[in-house]
Amino acid sequence: MLDLTRLNPWAPTRRRQLLSAAAAIPFLAWPLREAAAQFRVEVSGVGLTQFPFSVVAFRGNDAASEDIAAIVRADLERSGQFRFVNPAPGVLDETSRPDLAPWRDRGADSLVTGSVMRLADGRFDVRFRLWDVVRGQDLGGLSYPVGPQALRLAAHRISDYVFEKLTGEKGVFSTRIAYVTKAGSRHTLWVADADGEGARSALSSPEPIISPNWAPNGAQLAYVSFEARKPVIYAHDVATGRRRLLANFKGSNSAPAWSPDGRQLVATLSLSGNAQIYLMDSNGGDPKRLTQTSSIDTEPVFSADGKSIFFVSDRGGSPQIYQMDAGGGNARRLTFNGNYNISPSASPDGRWLAFISRVNGAFRLHVLELASGKATAISETSADESPSFAPNSRMIIYATRDKGQEALMTTSVDGRIKSRLAGAQGDIREPEWGPFLR
Repeated sequence: MLDLTRLNPWAPTRRRQLLSAAAAIPFLAWPLREAAAQFRVEVSGVGLTQFPFSVVAFRGNDAASEDIAAIVRADLERSGQFRFVNPAPGVLDETSRPDLAPWRDRGADSLVTGSVMRLADGRFDVRFRLWDVVRGQDLGGLSYPVGPQALRLAAHRISDYVFEKLTGEKGVFSTRIAYVTKAGSRHTLWVADADGEGARSALSSPEPIISPNWAPNGAQLAYVSFEARKPVIYAHDVATGRRRLLANFKGSNSAPAWSPDGRQLVATLSLSGNAQIYLMDSNGGDPKRLTQTSSIDTEPVFSADGKSIFFVSDRGGSPQIYQMDAGGGNARRLTFNGNYNISPSASPDGRWLAFISRVNGAFRLHVLELASGKATAISETSADESPSFAPNSRMIIYATRDKGQEALMTTSVDGRIKSRLAGAQGDIREPEWGPFLR
């Protein structure tokens, strides 16, 4: 039996008890393989401002396998910042000049129209237009020629366009998430759309898979595999399924995290006998030790600007979150409330740090405002784990147990808006939100 507590002895024991190793059989890895939808989505809470919008059925959508308008509606509603208004009668597409008076009467501020046309080469041309109903203005539109497998991506890109035009913030609907499930003795690393749909298996193993971390370009995932009966770090090409060894040094190799430029990684290695933080080139080579303590130093992540590293250490007697220079040294403690704070995740805009704190025996998601040092609990659940920021820094994904089920949740940074992505089967853990697509 593998003892995963050696990698992070402070992680909630519920998960660690679930991560037991099965009998060794050949390891399986392959390019992404699609699975049936694994999630249903429940949204609670609303933003401070909600935008009433409507979207009509796209002309010609019957020829496609995905309902573009339905996906756009679900994306925008899921954000908690948009409220759907039932469409007015009539048939519209992106070429129409609609009479907007009926839409104003229904209370809609914006309207999305569009079409789906099958091309001679088998692809689909997905077109849309966004209207400002109040001002009567055409807010533009685009065309996405895509293959049948990319229809959902086209719909998510439309949602991103609408979200940015109306809120001024970049949308994250076309981004991806990674997470790990355990069903029986099988551990699987999944990649899915940001809404949890379109899940595809990136790799599967009878041994644990933990700590997935996206490369900044979104093309690779670093992760820890136990197929060698010890923790070893790999980089996995998401599109092809090819992988390469990153760290298989003496002892354990765990908790990989990419630098913002993708040229380096930090990881926790036990070369010295105890868990310490090391810096590695993404192309390999000898690791550079960054911490020099007799304590356990683990869970390193880079700051958004790459100039510092957040990590967890028990050097003060209990696990707390620290920040040090990217080259090592000048470590300063960041968390002071309670005696158990782990799993730091830095926001891409450099403003926030998400982490898990134990409060009266409950593991709850917190957010620390780095400028002020103020920490706030933003969840009501009691078994939260593995927070990860969306690339626009507006939302956080995390694993938890809610209503008796393993679940993935997303929450706004202020905790007002939550979406529950509940797994149909298996234990769900280790979510990681990917970067903007390039």
